[in-house]
Amino acid sequence: MKKKVLRRQKKQIAPKECYFCKEKKEPDFSDNEILYRFLTERAKIVPRIRGGLCAMHQRAITRNIKYARHLALLPFIP
Repeated sequence: MKKKVLRRQKKQIAPKECYFCKEKKEPDFSDNEILYRFLTERAKIVPRIRGGLCAMHQRAITRNIKYARHLALLPFIP
């Protein structure tokens, strides 16, 4: 019988503080540079753990990314 080799997963280092709480800003659908920061290279929304956002701002960033996609400011597919 072959032994299974267990691999350790690399932990993603996320910022300790929410970006929007620290900057005292609110996410806006028209600010593409900030929205792109919370998208992967495949245009998926980054989860809260990896992005380092608080729950309130994660919901707001998701809402604004989806709104920007409908207005054709962001791509649905890269």
